[in-house]
Order: sequence, then C-alpha cells, then structure tokens
Amino acid sequence: MTTGPGPFAVPSGRWVVGVWDGARFAFGTLSVVPVRVRRWDREAGGRAMVLAPLVGVVLGAVAAGAGAVVAWRAGGLLGAVAAVGVLAVLTRGLHLDGLADVADGLGSGKPAEDALRIMKQSDIGPFGVLTLVLVLLAQVAALAGQFAVSPLRGALAVLTGAVAARCALAWGCLRSVPAARPGGLGAMVAGTVTPGAAIASTGVAAALLALTGLADAGSAVLWPTAVVVGVGGAWLLLRRCLRRFGGITGDVLGAMAETAATAGLLTLALLR
Repeated sequence: MTTGPGPFAVPSGRWVVGVWDGARFAFGTLSVVPVRVRRWDREAGGRAMVLAPLVGVVLGAVAAGAGAVVAWRAGGLLGAVAAVGVLAVLTRGLHLDGLADVADGLGSGKPAEDALRIMKQSDIGPFGVLTLVLVLLAQVAALAGQFAVSPLRGALAVLTGAVAARCALAWGCLRSVPAARPGGLGAMVAGTVTPGAAIASTGVAAALLALTGLADAGSAVLWPTAVVVGVGGAWLLLRRCLRRFGGITGDVLGAMAETAATAGLLTLALLR
C-alpha cells in the first residue's frame, strides 16, 4: 500500500528505511558528522528538510555544552563566543556562507540572473561582510545575556537557536517554492515538502523545546515562542528572495537558517 504524495510518500513497509535515508541526507549535508549519503534524490532531500531539526538538536546540544562550560569558568561573553564558534565549525560555516552570498545578491541591485551569478562566486562582497559581522555580533550579544543569567539558560538558548534555524529549512522547500536555477542543493530540495509536514516538523521541535525548558524555572513557553518568531523571520526573507531571484538556492536556505536563529535569539533577549 502506498501513502499519498509528500516527503513521506513511500510504501508503508519501507517507511523506516525512508526516514533513515532522510536523516543520513540531513546530517551528511548540514553538518560535519561523517555520514555517507546513500540516496541523493528529491524524495530523500524532502525528508531531510523535514528532519533537519534533529540535526539542530544534536549540533545545538554540543554547542550548548561547550558554551555552558566556558561560561561557567570564564563568563557569559566567552561562553557565547564559544557556542557560536562551535556551531560554525560543526556546519563548516555553510549557513553563514549562504547568508553572506544572499546579502551580496540582494544588495547588488542587479537583475535576478546577475544577482545569482554574484551569489555563486567564491568571494564575499561588502554587503556580505557587513551582514556577517552584524549577525554574529547579534547572536553573541543575545547569547551572552542568556549565559549571564545562568549556564543552563544560555545552553537552552543555544539549543533553541540551533533548532529554529533548521526548522526554517522545511518552510523554504514547500511545494509552492521553486528553484531559482538548476543544479545544487536548492534545486534538489525545492518544492519537496508539504505544508503539513513543515507544520508538524516545527510543531514537534517547539513542543520538545517547551518540555526541555521546564528545567529552567518553568519558562517553557519562552523557547517555542522563539522558534515561531525565528521561522517567521526566515519566512519574510524567503518572500523577499522569491521576488528577487524567482526561487531558492542552497544559499537562500542557509540565509534562512541564520535569520531564524538570530530572530529566535533576539526574541529570547527581549522576553527574558
């Protein structure tokens, strides 16, 4: 028996295998975890984007632990720098690179074809540099404030930012979102996720963060709120990119991830 269309449209007997392939795709493309991607196709890519928050949990937990230890011994500011640095290393700077490229493309003021060519170049222009500096400063400042409250609060903030970043990926790959150009990760995953799958992925991640947040003096509602606001910020960027480029690329997905993380962390800073 075959299920309906969507990223989980596989024969029921192969459902677990399909999820496993999606998880391998997610970890293999979104992290430095040494995972061999056995299936490189749109079906596996769609599952990977839905399962991306799982990558956020794993990477976020590692970065949160590092940040908490450093904050405990050396203060909240260094703890924040450590957490942001660890996340950058664990992703090979993939999302940060995408953010810089999208900033250069949007800031160029050129037609879509020329803007996409600028984004594909290996160098980073002034818009990209400025955006990277401001975003990293915002993330470090927001996390430093959380670590100043307690190492636990800071660790939960790191985890929330990492998960919010990966929740945004499914929304960038909705069925209504086309690819801006052929080839690359963007073309592989564009249009592969149903709205229901994106809602479920974000909802489950937000609920788990709410449960985790109970350990921090009952501030459970704070963490899912940050996820929702973060995804909303990424959605606004997506709409801008669709109007400007006509679709998504891998860089756009990376920029969405960093936007969601930053918006989520700023929400925590404003609500704490």
